[in-house]
Amino acid sequence: MAEKQDDIEVAEEKNSKTTKILVIIIAVLLLAVIGLGVFMLTGNDGEEIAEQQSEPVKQAPVYYTIEEPFIVNFSEQSNGQVRYMQVKMKVMARSQAVIDAVKTHLPAIQHELLMLLYSQNYDGLLTSEGTQALQQACLETINRILQSETSLENELEAVYFTSFLMQ
Repeated sequence: MAEKQDDIEVAEEKNSKTTKILVIIIAVLLLAVIGLGVFMLTGNDGEEIAEQQSEPVKQAPVYYTIEEPFIVNFSEQSNGQVRYMQVKMKVMARSQAVIDAVKTHLPAIQHELLMLLYSQNYDGLLTSEGTQALQQACLETINRILQSETSLENELEAVYFTSFLMQ
């Protein structure tokens, strides 16, 4: 009879281990199902994750101050009066190579910007739309020079007027 009791104890130990393993497997499956449900309820699918990962990370901006102010008189005077404009500016890019190209070609950039500023109409610059259009024209002028003189793929992102005086 002693042998029969040993067999019963061994069988109970095996059932206890099997039950523990079964409980662990059920818990893992339950957590997986809950996680899948939460994932589906939040509306995230593989496309959104792929789009988020494919967006390039913007680099930190790099600023450069054009030290000399641009001082011009207007080619088209307002009401026959002599008018002048002084503009100080900074440029911004996301690459130091672009800023280095601006420094290298600064004489050509200054010349083209002076010609652009000289061709402006005083009355047209009295509005914020006029100054914003001038700012955009300055950006396009500089980028055009950089594209013709360098093989850089990047370009300036912005031109900022740090001082804008008209009299």
